[in-house]
Amino acid sequence: MGYNESNDRRKYTRIRASVPVEIQTDASASPIRGATSDVSLSGCYIETIFPFPIGTNLDLQLSIETTVLIAATVVTCDPQVGNGIRFIRMLAEDREALEAFLEAVQQAQ
Repeated sequence: MGYNESNDRRKYTRIRASVPVEIQTDASASPIRGATSDVSLSGCYIETIFPFPIGTNLDLQLSIETTVLIAATVVTCDPQVGNGIRFIRMLAEDREALEAFLEAVQQAQ
């Protein structure tokens, strides 16, 4: 019902950052490696020539100072460009690590 993607998208500032990411799907046996073009506490954009369909559930491993594990879902699909990803679940310590990383990147920019 309350589908207000534009409001949700602005909840956290997106930081332009290329972060290595490993993507695991139910469909693929081995993880797919990629990189983000931007990251926030609620999602990221992953650049890939072969984007996933909207609604695909992903397990992400973001490599910041530590490895952050995130359950996520695909919310946008731009053919031959990439995917907008919404984070669904992560552990509190992973969220704190991501928050600290984003603050550090923001201050460096």
